[in-house]
Amino acid sequence: MFDLLGIVRAAVLNGTPLLFGTSGEILTQKSGNMNLGVEGLMFMGGAFGLAGAFAYSTIAGDAASGLVAILVAIVCAFAAGFLGSLVFSFLTVTLKANQNVTGLALTIFGTGVGQFVGEVMRLRIGGNVTIPNALKNAFVRPVMPAFLRNIPVLGDLLFNYNLFVYVGVVMVIIMSLILNHTRMGLNLRAVGESPATADAAGISVNRYRYLATCIGGGISALGGMVYIMTISGCVWNYSALSGEGWIAVALVIFCFWKPINSLWGSVLFGALLIMYLKVPLPFIPTQIYRIVPYIATIAVLILVSMKQKKENQPPQGLGVNYFREDR
Repeated sequence: MFDLLGIVRAAVLNGTPLLFGTSGEILTQKSGNMNLGVEGLMFMGGAFGLAGAFAYSTIAGDAASGLVAILVAIVCAFAAGFLGSLVFSFLTVTLKANQNVTGLALTIFGTGVGQFVGEVMRLRIGGNVTIPNALKNAFVRPVMPAFLRNIPVLGDLLFNYNLFVYVGVVMVIIMSLILNHTRMGLNLRAVGESPATADAAGISVNRYRYLATCIGGGISALGGMVYIMTISGCVWNYSALSGEGWIAVALVIFCFWKPINSLWGSVLFGALLIMYLKVPLPFIPTQIYRIVPYIATIAVLILVSMKQKKENQPPQGLGVNYFREDR
């Protein structure tokens, strides 16, 4: 028998980085931009988030505050993703470069930058890059009051998580409300569905695509930071992040481009990522067991592509550069 409650908790924790990566890419794709560079953005977010927290702990010393360390990591990771996506937006929105090729280039660039930053830090200190235990605890300790955590079953199931789990849930709810119930969200969806029509209505296509792509890229980068600072124990491990961004891209399709669906989608794939640890099956080699999430990703893409429901389709303008003179 296995610990079902433990599996659910591990699925939530391992799904939180995917939640940020997926929701950020959903925001990007709602504008019509297809940024396949999520893997690179998450690498940059993880490396720069850890670098920011490490630099702060070095400067502040014993006076370092856990809350400040969290804020520094968030700002550094978001800024890295924002700038990376700004380059992507300039190439695709302004220069009209191919979005698929540019996204793949961003993946290569981002993973390279992340590994470079991580290796530079490691060589400078002569060992693994990490932060003091007091600051580590700030990233991973539960934030809900003790009386909620002590509720039988529900306490562990709902209230025994770190700050980023709840931030991710609130962020997705807010994003869903903005996209579906505000004028700004309506304009953004119009840009993604038919940029020519949106332009004719006086909506700035370039502005919305720039903002959605850059903010979405910053959110995706936070997923890499969350992974490094919580699951990897605030230690740089570039190999652990490999594949997270690609799963996040597949989850966008699996969730039908709806932010609220990423809540359960990320938990599901978070469970697939840790099943080989929680439910060992001796008749399946570990190497095969560990690739189950990627097999599931391929299956998801096939199944979703077979469903032709209109409400489950991507924005009509997704991946297509807008040339105003052709309107």
